Amino acid sequence: MNVSDRILVWFFVLVATPAWSEVFLHWKNAALPPAKELGLNELVFSWNDSLSPQVEAARRLGYRVYVEVPLHRASSAAETGAAGLEGIILIARQSETAELEKSLPKLRLDYPKLRFLVLNPDGKLPQMRGNLIIKRDSVLEVSSPTAQPWIDTNLALVRIERRSHPEQLPLYTFSWGGPSDSGQQQLAPTAEDYSLAVAEAGAFHADLILELDERLQKALSEHDPEAWTLWKHVRTYASFYAHPGEQELEAAANVAVVVDDLDTSDEAMNLLARHNIPFKVLKPANLKSEHLEGFDVLVVFAKPDRETCERIAEVATHGKTVVLVDAHGSYPWQKGNSVRLNEHAVSYALGSGKVLELSEPVVDPETFAQDIRRLLGTQSVLINVWNGLTTIAVPYSERGGTVKVLEFVNYAEEPFRVQVQVKGSFASMRYETPEHECCEPLVPVKHNSFTEFVIPDLWIAGRVYLEVDQANNAGAGGVSPH
Repeated sequence: MNVSDRILVWFFVLVATPAWSEVFLHWKNAALPPAKELGLNELVFSWNDSLSPQVEAARRLGYRVYVEVPLHRASSAAETGAAGLEGIILIARQSETAELEKSLPKLRLDYPKLRFLVLNPDGKLPQMRGNLIIKRDSVLEVSSPTAQPWIDTNLALVRIERRSHPEQLPLYTFSWGGPSDSGQQQLAPTAEDYSLAVAEAGAFHADLILELDERLQKALSEHDPEAWTLWKHVRTYASFYAHPGEQELEAAANVAVVVDDLDTSDEAMNLLARHNIPFKVLKPANLKSEHLEGFDVLVVFAKPDRETCERIAEVATHGKTVVLVDAHGSYPWQKGNSVRLNEHAVSYALGSGKVLELSEPVVDPETFAQDIRRLLGTQSVLINVWNGLTTIAVPYSERGGTVKVLEFVNYAEEPFRVQVQVKGSFASMRYETPEHECCEPLVPVKHNSFTEFVIPDLWIAGRVYLEVDQANNAGAGGVSPH
């Protein structure tokens, strides 16, 4: 990327809306209610050559209109639709990464008035279900129903997208279609289903293209009272995450996951998210430039070259734990003291840290995630959630600082009393939800270097603001922002 391309990329970063999340509506129905009534302004159409009248009609109704196009059709869409469009959303899959990196800077230079966004179309339907899908030797296998509730979350996808396209907030979508676990065709999404989808994207600080059921689109256009009751509920959630966020906050993490390929289907990362282990995704090249002081554990799925091995050894020497997955070959640390933990795992002492070699890929992501939590140790875990098997909690902090905001998403779509423990000493906590104005005070209880509190009724989404106890938090150490 040349200098002018870099300047343009950073221009888009700087002028991006400073909100927690933005919801784009994907619309197919011919009729369309005014944007003022719908309460959302970002509208997405699938591209076709005769779309201009529909775009113009939507603009007159107050919408900012985007078109969704495959990467190979981006230039023609920009050429014919530039006059009336706010932007173009590029559908780009992992196999098209090289082509995207080549085409995107040129598109932005050729059409400076258009906003170009990159969409990951492979998001999951956010839900709680009973089966687990895992990958073994590149083959997806479906397990029998699990004993505890299982959730499908897009947090790992968001982490990967943030690494893939750092110049924009992650943008993804998913389909409501397809059979359920029972094999029956799913019913139309409910208000709670839509709200959960919006809450998940908002809590993860990602943008979402929300597919609306065509029957709902038609009913909204015809001002059906039942449809508008549903939509007002969803709009409350969209508004909750659309207000300006604190720009200095970034997702906190003290686990780094190093991968060769940014694969959103990787179940190991999904299980880290499921177990509320905050992580950041890195590629091997990032090990040379990233500051790794804030990480306690590095999980390396990438095949290490000489430079990567040197960086791994350096990190371990300074007290970190490095887990090398599917490790085969000779490495510099193998000359040191070793302990065989089991048939497939050997631990090598290195300075004040260690390198743990696993001789096979991850075949049981659930157990692997639990092992990573144990490696962190009780004093290094950033957050614990009890009575929250269906809850994802995401901490946000200032760069290198303690946690300031916690976002919660409950995939069960029914209220739970959730107990939370967060690293750090906090003087006060305020709780807000989409249904209630800010804020309800929570009672902090301090234990050593942690603070505990209880959320009395987490339904679908909630946010906790934490005020640091400056006297007791001094020297507590920070975490690596995402």
